[in-house]
Order: sequence, then C-alpha cells, then structure tokens
Amino acid sequence: MKTVLTFALCFWAFLSFGQQDYNNSPWLITARNPDPDNYYGITCANGMIGLVSSPEPMQVSDVVLNGVYDYYQRGRVSNILKTFNHLNMELRADGEMANRNNISNFEQTLDMRQAELRTTFQLGGKIAVQHTMMALRHLPYTAMVQVEVRALQDTRLTASSVIQAPDHLRDVRNFYSEIDRPHVSIPLLSSLAESPSGRLKVAVSNSFIFEEPHGSEPRIIHEDWDYNRHLAKFSVDLKAGTTYRFAVAASAVSSAHYEDPFNEAERLTIFAKLEGTERLLKRHRSAWEALWESDIVVEGAVEDQRDIHSMIYHLYAFARKGTAYSLSPMGLSGLGYNGHAFWDTEIWMYPPLLLLQPDIARSLLEYRFERLEAARQNAFAHGYEGAMYPWESAGDGSEDTPVWALTGPFQHHISADIGWACWKYYQVTGDKEWLASRGYPILKEVAAFWCSRVERNGPGRYDINNVIGANEYAENIDNNAYTNGMAATVLRQAAQAARALGLQPDPDWEYVAEHIPILAFEDGTTRENATYQGEMIKQADVNLLAHPMRVITDEAQIRKDLAYYEPRMDPRGPAMGVSTLATLYARLGEADRAYPLFKKSYKPNEVPPFGVLAETAGGTNPYFATGAGGTLQTLLFGFGQLDITDEGVVQSGKGILPKGWKGLTLKGVGSPRRTFRIE
Repeated sequence: MKTVLTFALCFWAFLSFGQQDYNNSPWLITARNPDPDNYYGITCANGMIGLVSSPEPMQVSDVVLNGVYDYYQRGRVSNILKTFNHLNMELRADGEMANRNNISNFEQTLDMRQAELRTTFQLGGKIAVQHTMMALRHLPYTAMVQVEVRALQDTRLTASSVIQAPDHLRDVRNFYSEIDRPHVSIPLLSSLAESPSGRLKVAVSNSFIFEEPHGSEPRIIHEDWDYNRHLAKFSVDLKAGTTYRFAVAASAVSSAHYEDPFNEAERLTIFAKLEGTERLLKRHRSAWEALWESDIVVEGAVEDQRDIHSMIYHLYAFARKGTAYSLSPMGLSGLGYNGHAFWDTEIWMYPPLLLLQPDIARSLLEYRFERLEAARQNAFAHGYEGAMYPWESAGDGSEDTPVWALTGPFQHHISADIGWACWKYYQVTGDKEWLASRGYPILKEVAAFWCSRVERNGPGRYDINNVIGANEYAENIDNNAYTNGMAATVLRQAAQAARALGLQPDPDWEYVAEHIPILAFEDGTTRENATYQGEMIKQADVNLLAHPMRVITDEAQIRKDLAYYEPRMDPRGPAMGVSTLATLYARLGEADRAYPLFKKSYKPNEVPPFGVLAETAGGTNPYFATGAGGTLQTLLFGFGQLDITDEGVVQSGKGILPKGWKGLTLKGVGSPRRTFRIE
C-alpha cells in the first residue's frame, strides 16, 4: 500500500507542476475538469481529417473528412461529411469502465506546437492514464492515439478500440482480420459504408501498435455488437507501479479521394503500424516544427501570445499544401456552414496564410481553379459572361447556398474576391508560371464577368445594381461600396496580370474600372450603397475599401469613414468587423484604440473550456476560423504594418506596439522568407 500511495503522490505532484507550466506557456491550452454540459471541443486536424475532442475520456465527438460532401441533415444543400468515429476507445480496470462519472483529476491539454491533445485522468485508486491524440501531419488520412497506463495497484486492464458509424451512413459493413508475419501480427479493425445519398463510399481502419515483441503481444478479441459498432480488445495484468503503453493508428478515406477507399484505408493503417510510434511521432512533429518556422511572436504578454498561437494553429490545422481544398468558416471543427467555402476564405483566412504559408495558400486557390468551369456555367445561367463563382461552394463548385438565402444569387463580390486573391499570390511569390497556368485564367474570366455585369449608364455611372454586399443586412441594393470597389480593383489587376505575362489586356477592363462609382454622402463620407441612410450594419463594408483593398488610402477619408461606421456596427455581428476596425486604427498608428478592438475581435467569442472561437460574441458555433483570420490580419497588416505590393511583402511603417508588449516579431513571412521585428 505504501508503494501505491507513494506513486500516486508523485504522479499528482507531477500534474500539479505541469499545471503551473501550462499557465505560463504560450503553447498549451488546458481544460481541467470541464463541465460536459458546457463543453465545446477543440480540434486536432491535419488539413484532411478533423478530430473533435469530447468531454468523455478516450472519446472523440466527431471525425470530419475534408473534400467530401453529400446531402444529409441540412436540407437540400450538400454538407461536409462526418465519417466513422474510428478513434474511440474504452478502458476498464478490473471490469470497471472509465467514464466521466467515475474518474478524477480529468484534464485535457492541447499542445499547439506539436498539435497533440493530451488527456490525463485517474480511475479510482486503480490506474492513472495519459491519452494523446493527433492527426498525423505527414500522413494526411491517418491519425494516432498513444495510451500510457500506470497501475496504482494490481489491476487487470482491458482496452478496446471501437469503430462506430454515425446514423447517416448507409449499408455499414464491419470487418476484422489479422495479417501474420514472422516478426509481427497486424490486426485490422475496419468498416465500410455508403454516404447518405449512396453517391460515395467511406472507409476506415485501425490497428493496435504494441511495444512488446510479437511473441509477447496480448491476444486480440473482436466483438461485433451491431451494424454500426464493433471493436477489438485485449486484456493484460498489471502489477502496482508498472506502466503499460500501446497505441492505435487509424486511417479514414473516401471514394472522393480514392476509387477503392476500403483497401486504401487498410493499406494506410498497415503502413502506419509498421512505421511504429517513434517514427510516426518524429515525422509528425518535424512537419509541425517546419510550419511553426512561420509564426507571430509577442513578447511580454503570455495570454495574448497563447491566443495568437491558437488562431495560427487552427488555420494551419484546417488546411494543407499539395491539395485542392478550400477553407470553410468553421474549418474541420464540425458541420458549421455545411463546410462550404465563402468569401471567408479569400478575404479573411487566406491573407495570413499567404504571408505565413504560401504553399497552403496555393492549395486554396487550386480549389477555385479546378472549379472555374462551374463558375463559367453559373455566369451563363445568370446571363453573364466569364466566371461567376458561387457564394457557397462545396464539392463540384456549383451554387450550394440554401434557396431561402438570397446571398446565393446576389452576393456577387465573391468573384472579385477570388480574383483579388490570385493577384495577391503572384505579388507575394512572383511565380509567373503559376500566374500563366492558374491565376490569369481566373482573373481573365472574372474580369469578363464584371464587364458584362455592370450597367453602362454613362461616364462614371457603370452601375452594379441589385446585389448584396459585405453588409448582408442590406439586400438587393445598388452600387454597394465593397462590391464596386472590389470589382474595379480586380479589373485593374487582370490588366496587370496580362502585362506581366507579355499579353495585351482587354482595353475594356480598365475602362470599366474607371467608370464604376464609389458613392459618398454630401459631407464626403463614403456611402455604403445608393439607398443607405445610416442603418445598423452587420459588419464592416465601406471600411474594407481601406483594408484590405487599399482603394481608399487618404488618412482623412479613412478616419471619416471609421467615425461614421464604427458606431453603426451591430455588436451581435461576426468577429471580422471588429478586427477590420482594429487593423485600420493600428495602421493609423493608434495602438491605444487598436488594442482594445483587437481583444474585442475574439475574446467575447471564446467558449469553454478551451476558448475556441464562436462566430459572434455569446455564440456557440466554434471554431470560427474566419474570425481568427481577421484578428491575425490585425497583427500582420495592423501592428506589423505589412503590405502586399508589386515588390512583394513590404513594411509600410515601423509598426506599433500596444502597451505591455515588449516586442512583436513576424517570422518566416512571404516568399522568400523574411522576419520583421517591431520594438
């Protein structure tokens, strides 16, 4: 008994020491004994799979697959697919299964630097457990959990790896097999199903990884409980004071990724198992270490630094280079906004990724390029030329906005937003080959769209009527400031792109751009639209002409527009409006006004227990990656005063620091990588 007590004291002393470290670490987010009724999970993701944490020990609440859409649960539009939960586990000590009601000292910590979620708890006086989960960065379809069990007394341990199908999957089929080799046994727990419409197949597979040599590995037992749940389990006897370790590697794919997802899931799992935990960990951590070479570092404010790392972590986790997938407002954290791509990608999340991870930014644009033909068809259907991108885009690039939402047929600025993003990528990278093969084809078609979209009513009156702008409270209005400003901007950028490639631009592009009006009130304040009379607005619209567009650059005009629209912004609106104001005040050199808005752009939106961001203050739909993107722009373009120009990424001023910050370092920015230091 003395030995058990001594270990228990040492174990929990270790945890107490760790808690002190967590409070001072800019890399760790910790939840201690979270309330399961007020719990919003944090996501481990690698740009392809998203694993959302659960308040139940050893469980995952959702597994989301990128690039896979089907029609279910959300009416008549497609939804990103939740696949099998293939990482759930059950742990028993002497037959008693660990659950939220019988464990103590339950703690979950996300290590953002290594993208690993560690969960620790104690089951009675029998076992102390550490469970570590990660979506392996170097293996896009594969995840891993590591389990370490310390016996506090002699105990019979039973561990189960469970695959469970969500109710919306059809024709679920469960399989178990063992591949024997002289040096290793490979148990494979696998499942295959059809998506809700039957259009796609999804498959998962997992396998235990043991540290012991083949001859001493425990016997695996398969149990097939019902059509939507089966498991593989083993039992071992542990002596007090001993530690037992094992892992589970798990892969998830679909027929959107592979023609034969079932065999591929098993092959990928076999590969991961035979790589072993040390090699998997080394490559996973190395990949994240490379990502964090591009970082935003604040000195003198640990809480701010931790919050900033959380925002960067989520953007890095929700996307990856070498793909043709975009970013949804909620990333891979669940079904928010159906997993569709909006302007949130190009205007809010893309700019910080473009500066910090240009290769990931390229993937987001590849998504749009591969759907250029669908955008052409959309323009044709609406009586226009060129490419008219959908407001909500999913699998095939056709319009996927619910019919009841007028944003689908009328929020046309999305086409200009995408063209703008293409030109920004070229400015940052100088990649002329990409411009010729990807960027210019999009810019050319977007320019053709706007030339056909304007109504030519005389000099200075090439009106853009009947639209919805960035302020979605105002529907079917004329000459919206944001829409007109972005349309004129992308028409000029298309001409620049043509000249950069040695081509002759269509003369109509710049001619039309010169005649698109930006309206103003009698006192010179920019008018949001032709009928705007000072109503409350959902978010920044006019102010976006100053950032990110740089259509308005005169300081007096920027201040006039800020003074008019800031008090008219709905406090219940999305986070991006506040971050726009923060960015502009920072660019004006007013740190005392910018910093409170910087904090306001995300702090009221945090939900327990990890502080993941909801879309609005008091909201409950995390994780709102769009808001994170806007706040990161305040750091890069506001406090850091960076600009994207024809000369690449430059610093337009010295940068400014809020009170309490001792320094701000923007690491690994642009292409080639540069570091900017603000003191």
